[in-house]
Order: sequence, then C-alpha cells, then structure tokens
Amino acid sequence: MKEISYVINDPNGIHARPAGLLVKALKSFESSVTVFKGDKSVDMKKLLALMGMGIKQGDSITVRIEGADEEKCAEALLKELKERF
Repeated sequence: MKEISYVINDPNGIHARPAGLLVKALKSFESSVTVFKGDKSVDMKKLLALMGMGIKQGDSITVRIEGADEEKCAEALLKELKERF
C-alpha cells in the first residue's frame, strides 16, 4: 500500500477537464486508488465521484493506492497531480 498526501494548488480545485484526464491516466493501472478528504472517500477512478468531493484550492487530500502495480501508479498519480492541480 502506498499513500500520498497532496495540497491542491489550482485556483479552481479539482475541476472537470483535468479531472477527466487524471481519471483516464489512472484507469490504465490495475491498482485501486482511493482519495480521502476529511471524513469522505471515493474511488479516484470514477470521475463523477471525484467531482462530487468538491475539492477546492488549499484542500489537503490523501490518496491510498493498493495493488500489483501500486509503485508505478503512485508515480503517475503524483506526476498528474503536480502538472494539473
């Protein structure tokens, strides 16, 4: 299991177009990816669930990655987060 903590820097938070690209990138991995914000958590590979979290600029999220390819998935996720959010 890998865990990544990240603070959202984008002024729009996690919003539609970049979130869609993030979800698309994550779907290529076998590992499960769960995002936590406060007491809420969702599957990060599901766009509508991710958008429903209402993640804004300055929010701190934790992402838990579990599975056979978790190392590569974590690297790709961190890259996407830094580039898009």
